[in-house]
Amino acid sequence: MRVYKFEKKQVLPITLDEAWEFFSTPVNLKRITPPYMGFEILSDLGDGKMYPGQIISYIVTPLLGIPMRWTTEIIHVMDKKYFVDEQRFGPYSLWHHQHWFKEVPEGIEMTDIVHYAIPYGFIGRIANRLVVRAKLEEIFDYREKVVAEIFEKNKNFEQHNSVDKIKVELSA
Repeated sequence: MRVYKFEKKQVLPITLDEAWEFFSTPVNLKRITPPYMGFEILSDLGDGKMYPGQIISYIVTPLLGIPMRWTTEIIHVMDKKYFVDEQRFGPYSLWHHQHWFKEVPEGIEMTDIVHYAIPYGFIGRIANRLVVRAKLEEIFDYREKVVAEIFEKNKNFEQHNSVDKIKVELSA
């Protein structure tokens, strides 16, 4: 079995608390997944916060409009530092996804590190070269764009509100 590594970094102009609040809430995954994937969470998420041992089942349509079930487990959570999900059932032979958060001068650097393997030996290796790797890049590029838009809007809103508060305080 060949194991591949995919890594993506993104810097967001937000606080660690804001980043953790958003990304440690599994329901937000739908917001940052391309709509054509038909992503739906099937699991009851309780209070909405992830925890080690949490099992989350989804329906996703990654290729050719064919829906498939995917079940992951949150295996590690270190508050405001990282969390890891692993596939329990789904399209991969191996899926191990690390989500890291680090404060940097510009805000928060998020790093996604995915180790994955595809079944079917030689055919799986060809599928990775022709389709799977490109699809992962496309999904994470979409996620990068949407997350930047979400947090830029929030920052613009917060900055606008701060200016309004200053104006109100000065005129009072």
